[in-house]
Parts: sequence; C-alpha cells; structure tokens
Amino acid sequence: MSKKVPGSFTVILGLMLFALFFGAGNLIFPPLLGQQAGENIWIANAGFLVTGVGLPLIGIIAFVYSGERDLMSLSSRVHPVFGIVYTIILYLAIGPFFAIPRAGNVSYEIGLKPFLPADPGPLPLILFSVLFFAITCLLSMNPTKIIDVIGKFLTPIKLAFISLLVIVAIIFPIGKFHAPQSEYTANAFFKGFQEGYLTLDALVACVFGIIIVNALKDKGITNKGSVMKVCLLATALAAVVLAVIYTALSFMGASSVSELGYLSNGAEILADVSNYYFGSWGMIFLGLMITVACLTTSVGLITSCSTFFHELMPRISYKTFAIVLSVFSAVVANIGLTELISISVPVLMAIYPITISLVFLTFLHPLFGGMREVYIGSLILTFCVSIFDGFNEAGLQITAVNDLFQTVLPFYEVGLGWVVPSIIGALLGLLVSKVRI
Repeated sequence: MSKKVPGSFTVILGLMLFALFFGAGNLIFPPLLGQQAGENIWIANAGFLVTGVGLPLIGIIAFVYSGERDLMSLSSRVHPVFGIVYTIILYLAIGPFFAIPRAGNVSYEIGLKPFLPADPGPLPLILFSVLFFAITCLLSMNPTKIIDVIGKFLTPIKLAFISLLVIVAIIFPIGKFHAPQSEYTANAFFKGFQEGYLTLDALVACVFGIIIVNALKDKGITNKGSVMKVCLLATALAAVVLAVIYTALSFMGASSVSELGYLSNGAEILADVSNYYFGSWGMIFLGLMITVACLTTSVGLITSCSTFFHELMPRISYKTFAIVLSVFSAVVANIGLTELISISVPVLMAIYPITISLVFLTFLHPLFGGMREVYIGSLILTFCVSIFDGFNEAGLQITAVNDLFQTVLPFYEVGLGWVVPSIIGALLGLLVSKVRI
C-alpha cells in the first residue's frame, strides 16, 4: 500500500526546486535577453522558458522516471565509456569551467564593480576573485549545515528584493521597448531558445532529481507511481514560479534601454536598474545579497564536483580536488563575465542537444526495450550536427558543411538542425538492433 504524500510536502519540494534552479547566476540572463529582444521580448522570452525552465524540469522528471541512481548510470545506457566521459564533461561545465567562475564574476559585477571607477583595470577583479575563491575553498574543506542555513535564510530575502525590483519596474517602467537587436530581429524565439542553454540548468537536472528521490525516500515514499506524481506536481509548481520571475526580469531589461543604454551583461543591468529605483543603498544591498548567494552556490558546486571526482579517482583526496578546483575557478574568473559567457556558448551549443536527446530517449526507453543501438545512433548523429553549431558560435565556420546542412537539414539556420538527425539515428539504431536479433 502506497503511503500518501501530504500536499504541504509537495509544495515544499516545489519551492526547493525553485530555489535550486533560481541561482544568483541565472538572474543575469533574462534582463540581457530583454534588452536585446526589445519589441520581440515576448516571443524571445517564450523560447528562453522552453530551455531555461521547461527542459531542466523535464530532465528531472526523466531521471526520476528512469529509476537510475545517478547521472553516470543513466548515461551509461548509451555505453559505459560514454557514461564516464559525458558525466565528466557535465561536471566540468557546471563546475570549474563555467558555473563556478561565473558565480565569482556575477558577485564582482554586482557587488563591487558599480562602486569602482569607470575603467578599473584588471587588478580589482584579480583581488576579488582571489578573496572570493579563498573563502569558497575554506568553506568547502569542511562543508557544514551553515551553508544550508545561509541558503535557506538568503533565498526568501533574495526573492523578496528581486520581486520588489521587478514589480516596481513593471508598474513604473523606465522607458519604452526599443527595436530588437541582431538575431532577435528575425529569429527571436530560436535565439531565446539557445539563450536558455546558458543557465546550465538542464545539465544539473539529474543531480536535482536525486535530491527529489532521496527526499521522498526519507518520507517512506518508494512506490514509483507516487514518486512520479509528487515529482510532476513539484516540478509544475517550480516551473510556474520560475517562468513568472524570468518573464518579469526580461520585461525589466527590455524597458531599461532608453535610460541605461545597451549594457554588456545582465549583471550590469541589474545593478544599474537597482540604482535607478533605489539609489546607492539599494545597489549596496543587492550587491551584498548576490555576493553571499553566489558564495553559497560556489561552495555547493565545489563540494559536489570535488566529491564526484574523488569518487572517480579515490587516490586523490577530496581536499586536494577542492583546492585545485578553487584555484582553477579563480583563474578562469579573471577572463571576465562577458567573455566567459561568450566562451561557454560554443561548448553548450555542442553538448546541449545531446542532453536533450538523452532526456527524450529516457522517456522512450521502454518502447524500444532499452536497445543500446538506439541511444548510440541518435546521439552520434545529434553530435555530428551540434558540433558544427558549436564551431559556428566560435567563429570557426566550415562553409562546405554549413551549405550542405542548410540544404538538407530543417531548422539548421536557427541552431536546431540536430533534431531530424537525432530521430533518424534512433530509427536506424532500432533497425540495427532488430536485424541483430
């Protein structure tokens, strides 16, 4: 007999998922999207919500549905080697390559840079990143409940202040929407779709899925039907709250151009909008709040990545990994926020389609009997296209390949040329598996 799950517990899980996904780093993307999309904000925001909200939460549902214990076991359905390589790449992406340095960059851009001269040079960022990641490393050496306490205490305050900021921005908008910029002119939805990759949230969906499953196990809920029902309700609640907040932030960015001008990243927009409405004290409060939130996020990511790599390579201690990852993240952070985001885009364009394909194959797993050939065929053809999307974003365009793909692949020009090959690869894999039987 399945144990009944209280509605209040489902609500708590939904809000917990919201807090996990609504990291300080994710605040910076909707405002910049709003500025650049201008009059096309609503269609661009819809695309962003698909990959920035929908896909991560679908990823959690897929993981819970799979019944696997972790990301590596799920991705090993393709092949054991793929499981190891793919999991390592994802941990590097959500760790020292992008997400951890980004936490330090966002803290600097919102917490310190607005109070410095117009062109402060590289020294302030160097000093700030050394201090930020030294504190991160020390806290990661012996992670305790204090990080959870800070997170639980800070999340309501952060949400309250951001909500106040966007409500004021909606009631008293800074100005009118401007004409859309660059790719938002003709392909606003698909550009917003790709911008959702930058949140990195779909890559951590399995990690958050583990949290959901463990939370339900602690309540004595093990029946798969009950687990899936609670997961669906909790993710739906998180999706609604995230969508509302992201849309409001996009609106705030779109209305800010007439007064603030076009800024290089979302952190600058948040800081300047806060200063516009609440003055220097509002900007100081926002900076302190975001810095502590980013520090909490950074410690959590260092802890998770160090634990994973220690389990993968037990001869190297957890503390050694924590130190190495902290130092490496500090070095990468000195690239600067705008530059770091631009570097991450080509990589995410290459690996996100693989993640999307893996998620949907997970749902279809029972239909094709989990045949490995289906996974391999789909992901190989997906990667054969997505790798060139990555090359294009990096400015390494191969004209002959692009011309061919634009001719034969639907939606290639908007970054979705991998969809049809993914389906074809799965069908070919299914055919091969039937022939082998």
